[in-house]
Amino acid sequence: MASMETYRKFLKSDRWDEWAELETDQKKKIPPPAPQKPYPEDTTLIELVVPKALTVGKMPLIEAIGRRKSHRKFSKESLTLEEVSFLLWATQGVRQVIGGGASTRRTVPSGGSRHPFETYLLINRVDGLEPGLYRYLPVEHKLCFLWADAELAGKVNDACRGQAFVGESAVVFIWTAIPYRTEWRYSMVAHKIIAMDAGHLCQNLYLASEAIGAGTCAVGAYNQSEMDTIVGVDGEDEFVIYVAPVGRTK
Repeated sequence: MASMETYRKFLKSDRWDEWAELETDQKKKIPPPAPQKPYPEDTTLIELVVPKALTVGKMPLIEAIGRRKSHRKFSKESLTLEEVSFLLWATQGVRQVIGGGASTRRTVPSGGSRHPFETYLLINRVDGLEPGLYRYLPVEHKLCFLWADAELAGKVNDACRGQAFVGESAVVFIWTAIPYRTEWRYSMVAHKIIAMDAGHLCQNLYLASEAIGAGTCAVGAYNQSEMDTIVGVDGEDEFVIYVAPVGRTK
C-alpha cells in the first residue's frame, strides 16, 4: 500500500516547471477535445427554461451563503422543471462559446476553461419529466433523455454505500469527468485541476439549491464501478467523480 505522503503529492503544485517544458497535446497543435459529448440525432431532447426567463433563485447571495449546509432529509415534494433548469445553469451553464466551438465560458471556473465534466441526472420527482436517467447538454441548455429504469433510484442508493437519503431526493446530480479535456492542456498537472474544478461546481449547486428553498449534500462515498455502470461510461476515459442529491428539505 502506498504511503500517505505518496497520496499527498497529488495535492502539491510542484510540477509547473516540468509542465512548462512538456510538449502537451495543445502545444503539438492537436485539436482540443469537444467541450460536450455528442448525442444521437434521434435522442429525445427536453427544452429547459432559458437563463433570461428564470424567475427562481432570486435569494440574495449573502442569505444563500449564510443558509448553506448539507441536507440529508428530503420531503416527497417534487421540483419544477424551471428549478432544475436553474440548478443546471448554475452549475454548468454556458455563457459563451469561444475558439470556434473549442472551449466555453461557464457559470463556474475551470482551469484553462477546459470544463472536464458531464452532468447526468437521476430524475425521481420533477414536474413534467418521466423518472429516469438524463444528461445535460450545456451548449444547447437542454436535457437529453437516456433511459427509464424503475430500479434506478435503488441502484444509485446502493452504489452510494446504502446512504438512504440519496435515493429519497427529487433529483440526483451525477458528475463524470472526461480527463483528457484537461490533460490536453495540462498533462500531469490536469488531475489536481480536475479535483479543484469539481469543488467549484458542487459549491454552486449548494448555493443554488438554497436559493430555491431546497438542499443538497455532496457525496464522495460511492462504489466507483457500480456508479460508472449505472450511467453507462467506460470507467477509464470517463468516470463518475461526484454525486449530489437535491430535494425539498424537511
